[in-house]
Amino acid sequence: MRIHKEGYKIIFVALILLVAVNVALRYADKNTMFYIMSGISILFFLMIVNFFRNPRPFFPDNTKDIVVAPADGRVVVIEEVFEAEYLKNKCLQISIFMGITNVHVNWMPINGRIIHYGHQDGKFKAAYLPKSSLENERSTVVIERKDGTQILVRQIAGAMARRIVTYAEIGHEAHINEQLGFIKFGSRVDLFLPLDVEIEVELDQKVYGNQTVVAKFKQPAS
Repeated sequence: MRIHKEGYKIIFVALILLVAVNVALRYADKNTMFYIMSGISILFFLMIVNFFRNPRPFFPDNTKDIVVAPADGRVVVIEEVFEAEYLKNKCLQISIFMGITNVHVNWMPINGRIIHYGHQDGKFKAAYLPKSSLENERSTVVIERKDGTQILVRQIAGAMARRIVTYAEIGHEAHINEQLGFIKFGSRVDLFLPLDVEIEVELDQKVYGNQTVVAKFKQPAS
């Protein structure tokens, strides 16, 4: 199992701390408590390693004129909204909630040029709540297709997520199969798309980052 680079430091620190605790406990109590703590430590360590897994899925089909899921998780919102932060227009919002057991790598949802990146500090409410999109700590990336169509991707921190990592750089020609970033310990990703896209997912549907097609553009980019 591949481990994402964002997990290297956390996994190493966790390993050192758990080993130190168990060694100290070994000398203090060589009986039941040591064995119980050892079992708990192994389970906890494996959970951390599993959280930072990096399967690196490759999208198997043609990437032209589609929108792929930017994250693993469950679709919690499909609705028309007014995006007031950057696009200043009515959009179709698709939100994906990532549970603690999901892969937390985020992916570029379309092919296009990155024209905007912004990070806003905020609260750490539960990511599945509607207001989390505007009130929680978040990062915003806008990608423009060759035909000028713009979509907005928003990484949102949750109640347990305390760090959002975004790799986007303004001017970069982004492509499906590239990583957008990583959100540590539970969160959500919002997509804001043109109203005329064809939706390919339903509410409560499980989706997989860089694998599930969530929408298709009716007009080709070029």
